[in-house]
Amino acid sequence: MNILITNDDGIYSPGILKLAEIASEFGSVRIVAPHVEQSSMGHAITASRPLSYRKTKVGNFDAYRVNGTPADCVSLGCFHWEKVDIVLSGINLGPNLGNSMWHSGTLAGAKQAALLGVKGVALSTPTQSEEYDFEKMAPYIRQVIAYLIGEDVPLLVNVNFPFAPKGIVWTRQSIRQYDGLVKPAQDPMGRALYWITVVPLEPSEEGTDRYAMEHDLVSMTPLRLDLTDESQLVKLSGRKIFD
Repeated sequence: MNILITNDDGIYSPGILKLAEIASEFGSVRIVAPHVEQSSMGHAITASRPLSYRKTKVGNFDAYRVNGTPADCVSLGCFHWEKVDIVLSGINLGPNLGNSMWHSGTLAGAKQAALLGVKGVALSTPTQSEEYDFEKMAPYIRQVIAYLIGEDVPLLVNVNFPFAPKGIVWTRQSIRQYDGLVKPAQDPMGRALYWITVVPLEPSEEGTDRYAMEHDLVSMTPLRLDLTDESQLVKLSGRKIFD
């Protein structure tokens, strides 16, 4: 079992090291990750310049840093490794729930794997401070990996771990709208700056990823690459657009 690991927090994130340590119990691990943080980059790829692929020290693992995005890292990782069985992206320091999936660099790493025909799994957890303790969720990380490396499981899965999990559930994506909050600030010279963040407008729905996390359950959401709105397509297909 060849396991390629990436993230969007950067190759020196404690989350990627912990994921590599646990994943190494299931097969051979190789880390290919951005040389700097690429959070909220979405599924950007680098097409306007060449990319580097540099050997890097990350624990005792075979690791490489790339001056690109998570999607770039997965493409290069699959190019340099003859056979990749699964791509694990994370552990992201911050949740990727509901509509935030649209701009998640962590999920983009897993999606790029799926686009290449390789199973992709994104793994994320909320953060409380600059210190990270993965021990309470480690048994659940093992269970998730053990299950998702098996046969007859979805090609693309988004996983979120609460701080102290009490169980694991399959969920759907929360599609409640959110407000991209713009918060004004100033630099030391008094010039205007702006922070953009995500603030949910409505409470979570039962059965969704947000609801599961609020109840201390690991959320596993099966995703697909086809964004087609099937119900709208059926509704619109009989309409005449032009005379």
